[in-house]
Amino acid sequence: LQGDHLWMMVLLEFVVSLITVWIFRTFIDRRSLASLGLSPNGYGQESLTGLFTGPALLGLLALLLMFTGHLQWVDITPDASALFISRGMVVLIAFSEELVFRGYVLSNLLESFNNKWVALLLSALCFAIFHFTGPGINSLAFANLFLAGILLGINFIYTRNLWFSICLHLSWNFFQGPLLGSHVSGLSMPTLLQTEMKGDWLVTGGEFGLEGSVLNTALSLIAILILA
Repeated sequence: LQGDHLWMMVLLEFVVSLITVWIFRTFIDRRSLASLGLSPNGYGQESLTGLFTGPALLGLLALLLMFTGHLQWVDITPDASALFISRGMVVLIAFSEELVFRGYVLSNLLESFNNKWVALLLSALCFAIFHFTGPGINSLAFANLFLAGILLGINFIYTRNLWFSICLHLSWNFFQGPLLGSHVSGLSMPTLLQTEMKGDWLVTGGEFGLEGSVLNTALSLIAILILA
């Protein structure tokens, strides 16, 4: 998916997610949408941590691939309007998926289970399953999506606030796709850097993008341990 079709899919996902969560939260849980962790007050530090964690991890991953000869940037195509459109898409994706999987799913699982880690693992599994039909998905990419669900949710189980995960999610996707030139969960976006990948797909991530790399597996595990 790319171009107008991708925009339509992203916008539809955002609208459906927002309406569905609002209906369930308002009429079943009898609570406000904001109670899912949307208050910005006092969470500036967590937001900044999330915002810089994505580029830090992906920047390190890209450098490892470059120095091992698996990645080469072959061209730069500066297009401000395309980057603006891509940024809009990743914001909508990050907000809608975090609202659903961390805000609603994880929030309710935390109320259902005494062990917060069980709730986190279950929500991460739901997040990975949601992406199961993504282009280029494989077992390693699925495992990495599960780890991403843990990484995105680990702050929420302590703070019950979404801004860390929203900022991490959008900075991860924007840095990975529109800037570095990789596919984002198998999806192709307009990019600044044109990338050429070489070598084993286990290292490069193949058609799924950098998220499907075994190097991403290692970096995600390290990041989870540090944040925990």
